[in-house]
Amino acid sequence: MPYRVDAGLVSTLKRVAAIFKQADVPFALGGSFAVYAHGGYSSDHDVDFMIREQDVDRALEELTAAGFTSERPPEDWLVKVYDDGRMVDLIFRPVETPVTDETLADSVVRPVDAIQMPCISATQLMVHKLLSFSQHYCDFARGLPVARSLREQIDWVRVRQETADSPYAEAFLVLLDRLDVVAAEQTEPETPGQRGALRLAATQ
Repeated sequence: MPYRVDAGLVSTLKRVAAIFKQADVPFALGGSFAVYAHGGYSSDHDVDFMIREQDVDRALEELTAAGFTSERPPEDWLVKVYDDGRMVDLIFRPVETPVTDETLADSVVRPVDAIQMPCISATQLMVHKLLSFSQHYCDFARGLPVARSLREQIDWVRVRQETADSPYAEAFLVLLDRLDVVAAEQTEPETPGQRGALRLAATQ
């Protein structure tokens, strides 16, 4: 992998993945470390795992039994655990969308420091990044390195379709177009009918 990451966070990440595998808790690595696992560039200040909401209590039980401390923050879309001060977010409803079996199936098994684990697909990572932009948080500088480094792995037509309701996502995609980050043939639906449907979805 081309970028150095915090060794302590990697160790924590591997511990969580090993516990989830042993306990048969369905999961997928998300966030900056999933970007890293796909060979992309991203900062690493914590670890994100995607899990289903119905697995939260069991996940916390398994992790606290292994020595992690847990926290249920006011936000209603994640819980947190800590490994010697290193934070892990267990996310069950990213961008207001519940994690489902289909969410977890949209992943790719990648090695993270020699440990194989499912990682959220590059396309889903990009969708989540764009849908996180809002009037309160719209830091395109954090999205650009992800888009540049993973652009060949991302289904850009799907990204446009799944973020069509967000003006912030639309602005970011226009920026990518102007910067020639993504080739035109990667961003347009294959047929005129698909293009018309996408334009209609964007106006509704």
